[in-house]
Amino acid sequence: MVKTYEEINERIRKGEAVVVTADEMTEIVKSEGARKAARRVDVVTTGTFGPMCSSGAFINFGHSEPPIKMSRVWLNDVPVCADLAAVDAYVGATASSETEGIAYGGAHVIQDLVEGKSIRLRASAYGTDCYPRKEIETLVSKDTVNQAYLFNPRNAYQNYASATNGSQRTIYTYMGVLLPNFGSVTYCSAGQMSPLLNDPLYRAVGVGTRIFLGGTAGYVAWQGTQHKGSVERSPGGTPVGPAASLALIGDLKQMDSRFIRGARFHRYGVTLYVGVGIPIPVFDEEMAAFTGVADSEIETSVFDYSQPTRAREPLRRVSYAELRSGSVRLGDRKVPTAPLSSYKVARQIAANLKAWIREGAFLLTAPVEPLPSGGVTLPLEIRTGEGE
Repeated sequence: MVKTYEEINERIRKGEAVVVTADEMTEIVKSEGARKAARRVDVVTTGTFGPMCSSGAFINFGHSEPPIKMSRVWLNDVPVCADLAAVDAYVGATASSETEGIAYGGAHVIQDLVEGKSIRLRASAYGTDCYPRKEIETLVSKDTVNQAYLFNPRNAYQNYASATNGSQRTIYTYMGVLLPNFGSVTYCSAGQMSPLLNDPLYRAVGVGTRIFLGGTAGYVAWQGTQHKGSVERSPGGTPVGPAASLALIGDLKQMDSRFIRGARFHRYGVTLYVGVGIPIPVFDEEMAAFTGVADSEIETSVFDYSQPTRAREPLRRVSYAELRSGSVRLGDRKVPTAPLSSYKVARQIAANLKAWIREGAFLLTAPVEPLPSGGVTLPLEIRTGEGE
């Protein structure tokens, strides 16, 4: 039995679709098997909520009188990219305030906009005949700007490495604070709830896929930066480290700050927590098996982040069941683990998306282009001289 998008959407319209969350599907496949699950279930909803530094928002402020061609722009003293059209700007999530440092940054500006707060806009320009104003300072909000939409170059990583620290000192990283002498292990994935771990071969998720993004509907715009399709995988198809990623887009004005939140990593910098949920259609038995994956079947590698990137070798592989248990063994030691992502919010996202679909408010979209199944991530080589 093979189901199509059209058949599943028709069942959604009629209120007949069977929709379950990813953790519910894991139990169904475990108890009934993939074949029966494929016949019973139409859609599996997934979710993840974690730090996604490669995020940001485009904003169009509208024209003042007299108009200005903004060349330098600050929002609440956070510098943003204005090298676009006259009154367009891009707020990068990791940008830091010029007055508050990493205590406040682009991610916090984005959250403040989502919450409807007033943001202080300051801009300067060199002045032209058609844009004579050279300075402007005013207040803006999501209700006064023309457009404000999230556009994130790299979100929802398909698996990620775990981090530890074998040095003699505490280190401060994008994987959080890592205690010395292998004193802690951090990880950042929702495991069996995570969107691309439920569609490991990209049969359902691609360019144009409609998703949950920050509390509203969004879309997959393209493959994410650093996307890798050609990676080592487990027998069940899931990658054992960073693989695919997604570029995502959605209307910031419609988002909910429960699922878009600015954060600060101690002595590292600013990041944005982003909530992403993707509905996975259960076409057949294979998709049922994929969406029934359990944390015990998904592995990642533990790396020593005190070592230079290219010198790192995995200390061991661990399953997400082990990581979520609260500790893992490194050699003869039992080391505490800590998640950077929220499993609780991931489950809430999947539940919200499930409710939207069951109510007929959210239909599935077929990709207009698949994600690449190949590709590698190239390092930046340091080169000198001219004409090389």
